[in-house]
Amino acid sequence: MRVLQIDSGHEMRGGQWQVFYLLGGLRDAGCETVLLAPAGSPLYQKAREAGFEVAAMSPARLVRLAQGFDLIHAHDARSHSLAALAARGRPVVVSRRVAFGVRGGVVSNWKYRRPALFLAVSEFVAGRLRERGIEPGRIRVVYDAVPTVPAGAGERVGVLAVETSDPQKGSRLAELAARQAGVELKFSSNLAEDLQEAGIFVYLTYEEGLGSAILLAMMAGTPVIASRVGGIPELVRHESTGLLTGNEVASVAAAIGRLMREPALGSALALRAREMVERRFTISRMTAATLEAYREVVE
Repeated sequence: MRVLQIDSGHEMRGGQWQVFYLLGGLRDAGCETVLLAPAGSPLYQKAREAGFEVAAMSPARLVRLAQGFDLIHAHDARSHSLAALAARGRPVVVSRRVAFGVRGGVVSNWKYRRPALFLAVSEFVAGRLRERGIEPGRIRVVYDAVPTVPAGAGERVGVLAVETSDPQKGSRLAELAARQAGVELKFSSNLAEDLQEAGIFVYLTYEEGLGSAILLAMMAGTPVIASRVGGIPELVRHESTGLLTGNEVASVAAAIGRLMREPALGSALALRAREMVERRFTISRMTAATLEAYREVVE
């Protein structure tokens, strides 16, 4: 099977990491892929360095290449639009990772009729698609994945959050809650490294399709506190694989304080969370689910 992957992102955010992981999983499974991404983007550079076939993204190149593939897999909204225009009879599969609802209108209706399948990142996102009128038969849930790595060892200290400028992420809320809890908060741009030594990972957001950074924390063995929104509760089961909180300063501060006072609780949450990720959120499992979706539309 030959698959053309498209991602128009100019940053290496959660969605781009998932594309990168999928490229590796598909290569291991013997699936031939080519990635179209903006020239010089982090994903473009990282994929080239890893030996994947990559081409600079442009509408003209997409139209030219599309007919040589069995299907097109679009990974973000702009890619979805371009694939819908360029497919010319080729099946289109679209990954949907965002929590907000689908807009209406003539153009949007046409665009959302084109894909053969939508791969929703969570049951919550699948529900959003159904609310928009997408037939359940065109929706599959394919969860994000993270690499299997050793959990952090040694002393764990401090509270960690994601460094981001996204206004939908609760950076200010995390700052205020940490201050009220009397702990130092560190914002990280290198989660894979910093999670190995963090005592607590706080993931606050006002909307979320799933939260792949949470999976990274769980794999690293770091206890998680997260907002009770969107698809997050599908990962963080309260008092089992983490703590869920409302998006209020007092609620977040109380959760931080609880884990600071009860290290045994944090250890138990982290252990169960890592075991869950190792069972359900591996790259091989994500790849297999994606290949199953591909076969539905090609065979």
